Amino acid sequence: MPIVKHPRATEPLWHEWDRKAQKHGLRHTVYAINGDQYTGEWMDNLKHGKGIQVWKRTGGIYSGDWKFGKRDGYGSYSIPDPVTKEYKKVYIGWWKNNKKCGYGVTFYPSGEHYEGEWSCGLRSGWGRMYYRDGSIYEGQWLEDQPSGQGMLRLPNENRYEGGWKDGKKHGPGKFFYLDNGQLLEGIWAAGIPKCGILIDFGRDEAPAPTQYPIPKV
Repeated sequence: MPIVKHPRATEPLWHEWDRKAQKHGLRHTVYAINGDQYTGEWMDNLKHGKGIQVWKRTGGIYSGDWKFGKRDGYGSYSIPDPVTKEYKKVYIGWWKNNKKCGYGVTFYPSGEHYEGEWSCGLRSGWGRMYYRDGSIYEGQWLEDQPSGQGMLRLPNENRYEGGWKDGKKHGPGKFFYLDNGQLLEGIWAAGIPKCGILIDFGRDEAPAPTQYPIPKV
């Protein structure tokens, strides 16, 4: 009985190309049309897992966690210094849906830096801000502004403790004038003290006390 050989079905070449194009698992560097590049893990053609992204236009580098194509989890973002070309950290911390979310530290070009909580890319929750002039604010934040309860310590060690709103002193608070040994306790509105009581506070230890003590009422 003769043996009949049937021709093997050939698969269209584009099927093989399509399989190779599907990115899943760990891949070497993949380049985008605009010159951006990514090295790391994929799932269903989306960056997912651990990976490093380099943006050609800015030179920025993100190294950390990804979830369905977006920065999500823990990671750091750095940019090159315009003069030295050395990479400087901009943000180290947690991300969600491509935005800073959770605890993280940001370094600003002016030399200031913030460490604390974030929400949707904005400082929100508890945090500490180190300003360029040496002042330090520690307390609550809302939508990138001090809001709630917090303390601002000035370079001369004078400090304010109390309420804040939209980045300004607001509500009950205390201002300690440690340089001259006085304390103002009162109510602030939009950064301006509206009413309060001024008393001596540590006047004997103050470096520059007032000439006369405040008389008792």
